[in-house]
Amino acid sequence: MNFVPFKAALHLAVFSLLVVGSVSMMFHITKDKIAANEYQALLSSLQQVLVAQTYDNDVVNSVLNRGNYKIYQAKQGNKVVAVILQTTTTEGYNGDIQLLIAFDYLGKLLGVEVLKHKETPGLGDKIERQKSDWLLSFQGKAVTMMQTSLWAVKRDGGEFEQFTGATITPRAIVNAVKRAGQFFNDNPTPSPNGQSQFFK
Repeated sequence: MNFVPFKAALHLAVFSLLVVGSVSMMFHITKDKIAANEYQALLSSLQQVLVAQTYDNDVVNSVLNRGNYKIYQAKQGNKVVAVILQTTTTEGYNGDIQLLIAFDYLGKLLGVEVLKHKETPGLGDKIERQKSDWLLSFQGKAVTMMQTSLWAVKRDGGEFEQFTGATITPRAIVNAVKRAGQFFNDNPTPSPNGQSQFFK
C-alpha cells in the first residue's frame, strides 16, 4: 500500500482544519469589537440630530420598523421626546444616500444627518456637516408649516438652496426629508392632539 498519497491527504486535511479554525477564532474575537464600533458610530450620528433634545435612554436599541423606515425613539424617563427616522433615498447623483431625520412630537425637524453617500467630492459632498452647514437649513421646519411646493430646491421653486454645479444631490435630500415628514404626519394616534403614534 502506498502511504504517500494518504499522508499528503492527511496533511492537507489537518492544514484545512487549522485554517478554518483560525478564521473562526478570529471572527469570534473581532465580531464583538466590530459590533461595538458600529454601535458607537450610529450613536454618534444619532447624537448629531438630537443635539437640541435631552434624553436618557439607549436610543440605538429603542427602535421600531415601519414601512421603509427604521425609527429610533429618544426618551426622557419613559416618555418619548423625539423620534429619528432612518431612510435611504435612491435619487442621489451617484446612488443611494442614507439619512437620519429627527422630529419632535409636533413634527418639527430637530436635525438631518447623512450616514452614507457616494456623491461627488467638491460638489455633492456639501451634504456632509464638516463640508458645509447646509443641513442646518432644515432645523425648526415642519412639513405642515410650509406649502408642499416650498419643500424643494430653489431651482424647482422651493425654499432650499442648491449647490453650484450640483442640484441633484440637495434635491434628493429635500425630497427624502419631505417624504419623512409626510410619513410622520400620516401616522397619528387616535388621540385629540393628533400626536404621532411613535410617541406613544
